[in-house]
Amino acid sequence: MNFVAWMIVACEVAFWVVIGLGLVTRYVLRLNKIGLFLLALTPVVDLILLVITIIDLYHGATATTPHAIAAVYIGVSLAFGKSMIKWADEYFQYYILKQGSKPAKRYGTEHAIHYFKSFLRHVLAFGIGAGLLAATIYLLDNPAQSEALSKVLKLWAIVLGIDFLIAVTYFIWPKNETAT
Repeated sequence: MNFVAWMIVACEVAFWVVIGLGLVTRYVLRLNKIGLFLLALTPVVDLILLVITIIDLYHGATATTPHAIAAVYIGVSLAFGKSMIKWADEYFQYYILKQGSKPAKRYGTEHAIHYFKSFLRHVLAFGIGAGLLAATIYLLDNPAQSEALSKVLKLWAIVLGIDFLIAVTYFIWPKNETAT
């Protein structure tokens, strides 16, 4: 596994460590401002990954699938980061601290709308990641060096289309309580 691939793994671990530390600091240690500060550091993890990827490519590395996945990771993290933190916050309060109400499961139209909003976040993530990939392909100006980036971009476009179809099916065939 190449260096960028390891950095993706390290950044994903760092993302969840920062969230975990933020939640523990906020709720267990009752240091709300420091906890919020730690939670706000999650985009810094994305920035570190972006810088490492750019430096690697700048020094002549041929773009690989991990380089492309770094752009996907950044797009997903920026588009879904706030909702992932909210999800972690709700589950931390209920399952760890035994406070608050159990996170609600969604059914029917409510589930379909929630999933469609998630799909729209996926569109945003695709826009960010595809923009990073397109800019990198343009700056490299070498199809042989950027082939992996183009392949991942095409695959991600297909995944986005499939996600759209799934979102639509929830309106046609709503999820009901017996389906869980």
